[in-house]
Amino acid sequence: MKGGSVQNQEETKQYKVFPILFAMLLSGFIGLFGETALNVALTPLMGLLEVGPTTIQWLTTGYLLVLGILVPVSGMLLQWFTTRQLFTTSLIFSIAGTFVAALAPSFEILLVARVLQAVGTALLLPLMFNTILVIFPIEKRGAAMGLIGLVIMFAPASGPSISGLILANLSWHWIFWISLPFFVISLICGLLFLPNISTLTKPKIDVLSIVLSTLGFGGIVYGFSSAGGHGDTGGGWTSPVVVITLVIGVLSLLIFSIRQLKMKQPMMDLRAFKYPMFTIGLILIFICMMMMLSSMLILPMFLQQGMAVTALTAGLVLLPGSLLNGFLSPVMGRLFDKFGPKWLVRIGLAVVAVVLFMYSTITATTALGTIITLHVFMMVGISMIMMPAQTNGLNQLPPAYYPHGTAIMNTLQQVSGAIGTAVAVSILSAGQTRFLSGVANPESPENQLAGFTSGVQNAFVFALVLALIGLVISFFIKRVKVGNQQGQQGPMH
Repeated sequence: MKGGSVQNQEETKQYKVFPILFAMLLSGFIGLFGETALNVALTPLMGLLEVGPTTIQWLTTGYLLVLGILVPVSGMLLQWFTTRQLFTTSLIFSIAGTFVAALAPSFEILLVARVLQAVGTALLLPLMFNTILVIFPIEKRGAAMGLIGLVIMFAPASGPSISGLILANLSWHWIFWISLPFFVISLICGLLFLPNISTLTKPKIDVLSIVLSTLGFGGIVYGFSSAGGHGDTGGGWTSPVVVITLVIGVLSLLIFSIRQLKMKQPMMDLRAFKYPMFTIGLILIFICMMMMLSSMLILPMFLQQGMAVTALTAGLVLLPGSLLNGFLSPVMGRLFDKFGPKWLVRIGLAVVAVVLFMYSTITATTALGTIITLHVFMMVGISMIMMPAQTNGLNQLPPAYYPHGTAIMNTLQQVSGAIGTAVAVSILSAGQTRFLSGVANPESPENQLAGFTSGVQNAFVFALVLALIGLVISFFIKRVKVGNQQGQQGPMH
């Protein structure tokens, strides 16, 4: 493995880094934009496609489910197939899915299209991380990972705003027609410039590991998504389907983990967890994604239902923070290269905690300007946490662990999204129910609004608790020194 890395590093100078980055980041951006772009369109789509809220939710749940199932297998795929093969396959799936979605006449065909899109995104995300770990030397990785941060954070955050603008002027099909040419450009750019950069070890394929991983991650994503669906789409935590899928998910993951630790060539090498900075980085990212995705769901809901603004206005309120977060990710990456992760992560978590504390006092009379300002600060804080924690963690891994480290990290990001949004929505509805059960006239609009506001405040308290846990953990983060990494530095210089 080391020999392959030495060779890779010597070839670094010959990589056409900019076209490679452009192809990866553009396709990654459009793929992740697709993850949230339909959120704003779900309500009008129910009428147009003649389906109920429980059914329409599958356009999001199905997408997340495919990501949750395929991303864990990606570590193995990276060792079986060349970079060009995986990139081309992922783009073909994305292009096919987007084209079918743009033409979809019915809900069933649109759902198939979403699954095809998700396969493309699931193959691309770990490939993007792995490529950057190989083509950039360790001291320049922060800035490069910052660009990935721009994609991973800004694309889903901008989805509702951009699709809100599209829906205000065009039909929902245009969300997909507008995405299509970008995928085609990425594919052409990748075919022209992307070399095969990974070392293929072709480990033995363990079918049982794949089955356990699928049941485990699939069960957890599906269970949480069903429990936390919006309104009457939520099965609730006591629903038999939710309980059974979560139990199957947890048990399968437990057996999967034990099996991986006993295998000589595991599908997902969990021994990456013995590197402490990787583990700390992972926990911080998990917390960060839960905070960000739960607030990104709760805030637009409150703006639309509690403050009665349009979907487009709600999207525009969130746009400044999302834009700034995207632009700041590469800046934070460069600051990380210079100063390390310690102070960036701590200050970021402190800022997020203060914002979430302010959000927990939000009411229907809170000025939109205040909400925009708080959201901007929150997104600045998150950009200070994500990239430094992620890059520092991956830097500690020896090259042999890159495919596994990126697979673990990307899988947990998908799972954390499902868990964060489900728990937040559950806390919101529980808070609302509790408030309404204590008033004389629960049906009155004033009490309905007050109950909803109370639920939203509770959901932000949940996110605040997460931020405080993250802040405590951040005191254990240390910069991975370039000079003393086990077996890694030889190849790096």
